[in-house]
Amino acid sequence: MDALLTKSEKKEAWPITEKISGSEALLRCLVAENVKTIFGYPGGAIMPVYDALYDFADQLNHILVRHEQGAIHAAQGFARVSGRPGIVFATSGPGATNLVTGLADALIDSTPLVCITGQVFAHLLGTDAFQEIDVINTTIPVTKWNVQVTEAKDIAGAVAKAFHIATTGRPGPVLIDITKNAQNELFEFAEYKKCTSIRTYRPKPTLKVTEVEAAAELINVAKKPYILAGQGILLSNASEELLAFSEKTGIPVASTLLGLGAFPTDHPNYVGFLGMHGNYAPNINTNECDVLIAVGMRFDDRVTGNVSKYAKQARVIHIEIDKAEINKIIKAEVAVHADAKEALTLLTTMVEPSSHKDWIQNFRDLNQQEYDKVVHAEFHSSGELKMAEAINQLSQKTNGEAILVTDVGQHQMVASRYYQFKNPRTNVTSGGAGTMGFALPAAMGAKLAIPHKQVVAVIGDGGYQMTVQELGTIMQYNIPVKILVLNNNFLGMVRQWQQLFHAKRYSFTEMTNPNFVKIAEAYSIPARKVDQREDLSAALQEMLDAETPYFLEVVVGKEDNVFPMVPAGAGVAEVILEIPKR
Repeated sequence: MDALLTKSEKKEAWPITEKISGSEALLRCLVAENVKTIFGYPGGAIMPVYDALYDFADQLNHILVRHEQGAIHAAQGFARVSGRPGIVFATSGPGATNLVTGLADALIDSTPLVCITGQVFAHLLGTDAFQEIDVINTTIPVTKWNVQVTEAKDIAGAVAKAFHIATTGRPGPVLIDITKNAQNELFEFAEYKKCTSIRTYRPKPTLKVTEVEAAAELINVAKKPYILAGQGILLSNASEELLAFSEKTGIPVASTLLGLGAFPTDHPNYVGFLGMHGNYAPNINTNECDVLIAVGMRFDDRVTGNVSKYAKQARVIHIEIDKAEINKIIKAEVAVHADAKEALTLLTTMVEPSSHKDWIQNFRDLNQQEYDKVVHAEFHSSGELKMAEAINQLSQKTNGEAILVTDVGQHQMVASRYYQFKNPRTNVTSGGAGTMGFALPAAMGAKLAIPHKQVVAVIGDGGYQMTVQELGTIMQYNIPVKILVLNNNFLGMVRQWQQLFHAKRYSFTEMTNPNFVKIAEAYSIPARKVDQREDLSAALQEMLDAETPYFLEVVVGKEDNVFPMVPAGAGVAEVILEIPKR
């Protein structure tokens, strides 16, 4: 009979809208936004959503984590490698507050997330009801935008707005707090409409040709130009544009921590990793260049060191989508407020072809000093195993093409120095917030987002134990992530500072650790421990060849330090290659 009805008759026969619950409406909205994976943990205040989710099993893949912090870090890993927003469900009260660390991490590292939290019934708001927390005011400082929904009819609009804000401009986390009555309420639901604009929100600035022309003029007369590549390159998918710009101009490129992978490390114009534990030459030559071209980076203190000593000789060009970052820390002579991809595309047409072989050779000469004093000893040690050896072999065995997810500490800096990233979106780490416990759940999320890629979590023994419960999630869903724990039985980064600046007063940094192998095996994850150099290569290969999750513990030296290092309060050119002699 349906086929016999005309379009107008169908319109009269069936209403355009239908009555469904707020919970079902929420899930329909997520499906319309092409969401496939959700990381979450159920509870009383979000129970209606989980009840509705039961009927969406063929459309939405929900991953039950073991802690809400695990959910949000997994969503971060998912977002960082895929470019799509990570989705999180949590209940009210402690469920919501357990997301705060991840929200803060995502905000400072520009990671798009859409977090949905359940909330008590609207009539109970403000009464200190069971598991009631004012999640809106709690999360205002750590979200790009948040909203509380108390009526079912407002859910679709909130979701549409949330996705638009999270993914446009400088990406970031958003949070929707939905009261339980709004989840239960039946209402007439029409077709979901995606949000494409908000009257008071202008995420993408209009590229000004005059700003790019001014930048080109400086670049064309520069003798020692220098590109600092930040994560903005990755967020705007501008790696190819950066490569074209560098190859046309011959300008050397250094990377920030979060910018690693934006420019191939095997390219002749790549000169290293910036920052407190970055390469020697990129830090030294920051104070030698005549034009500094910062693209999609925010001049974090770990990059600048003492700002009063930073690049005083250089004329600074800053290409940045977030206007708040321009002139916030380092004053730019030319500020290009724009999307990195658009700005580099136009800039490349305006700059003159050039070569800076002598300038790049200067980087090579300085990096040879670093090799002679630091790298050679780390790769050719006869004593205890070193973190650098493990990372160097991992890089070689994966050809720099694995997705590397690192936690926070010495191992993070060593991985950033010695893993030779070849491709964009393969370096996942906690940058601005420095969140220990990040790597294990983030690696789960990354593997679920890009299942065909090798994903290796590199973690210290301290950070590993902060979210070790997520081994349960890995076991339940058989997520074939590889876990490499570099164990020095210390909170290594803090210990290094205590050694260098506090007369080896190791105050509460030494750790007595459990049997990590037995813990992994308890979760049905194959595991191995290595403490001898001759066993390292085979163990790494066994880990990489495994078709299942795999845990490998590598025992490294207790006082294995990370150099170079820019000491606190020093300028970047005061970077040291070894422990100062007293």
